[in-house]
Amino acid sequence: MSRKQPKEGGGGAGGRSLAAAFTNNTKGGAMIMKSVSIFLASGRRASAQSRDQAGNGPNGSAHQPRADTHAKDQNAGTARTTISRDNRRILARMDELNGKLNPKMLEMYKRRTHFSKVEVEALCKIYRKLVANASMNSKALAASNPGVIAKAGSSMDGIDRSVFRELLHSTFDIVTEETLMERIFCAWEKGYEGLPIRLEGWLMGLSTFLKGSQAEKTAFCFRVYDLNSDGFITKDEMFALLRNCLIKQPQDEDPDEGVKDLVEIALRKLDMDKDGKISFQDYQEAIAEEPLLLEAFGQCLPSDRATMSFLSTLQA
Repeated sequence: MSRKQPKEGGGGAGGRSLAAAFTNNTKGGAMIMKSVSIFLASGRRASAQSRDQAGNGPNGSAHQPRADTHAKDQNAGTARTTISRDNRRILARMDELNGKLNPKMLEMYKRRTHFSKVEVEALCKIYRKLVANASMNSKALAASNPGVIAKAGSSMDGIDRSVFRELLHSTFDIVTEETLMERIFCAWEKGYEGLPIRLEGWLMGLSTFLKGSQAEKTAFCFRVYDLNSDGFITKDEMFALLRNCLIKQPQDEDPDEGVKDLVEIALRKLDMDKDGKISFQDYQEAIAEEPLLLEAFGQCLPSDRATMSFLSTLQA
């Protein structure tokens, strides 16, 4: 993902965005029409049953007991409410995928993040541009490699790895090795590890990334460093994270020895209960005592300069 924002008004990107939006609106419309059709069909069946029961009643009366009529009215009301809720969910999901927020969603994200309404709106615009870039990259790849088939609707899934990594590198000055880049992507949206980043994950992740409290940043960095997500940073994980941080010198006979020394130093600083691995509680206590250890195993947060620069663009 290029840190450079796509230019507004681009004919090709705009056309593709409109096409993607139309495709998703069509799908959403089909789902809505299906719900409405089911509701109408159930209404017709209820009417037919009502007529049959009226004709076969003890006195051939066309009037049904008041209790049955009331129950049917309640059922019809429940069905209409259910369809209305389903429609709202479908429309809200379509808006989320397109990076659009209604006033209620805007207020919700303002409360759940450290951003103002202006910043949330600006971040939603950036999200739409990044998703559009991902769509264009996917189509360009498919065009240059006829054997590669782009996944249908992939442009609406969210921000993928390639765009995200470019964003980290060019916008947030995060220059690190491949393993750590992948871990930052996977840890970004808790519960959706490795999947394209959705609008909600984009906003919540950036809230921690740019304006998070010490506790929020500590939890994020621990998730990044816990390579297998088992709740501990082990010696093997520390070795893997630190190995590429050292600049190997030609005279070094065994550069891995230097990495092992670093692992032992890290354990002495961070392993508070001395059990040979770092738990989240160990990590929290160590960072509380010495905040400079927060990124002990590699950079996974933006520099202050990059943070201020990015936030200033949201106010423009």
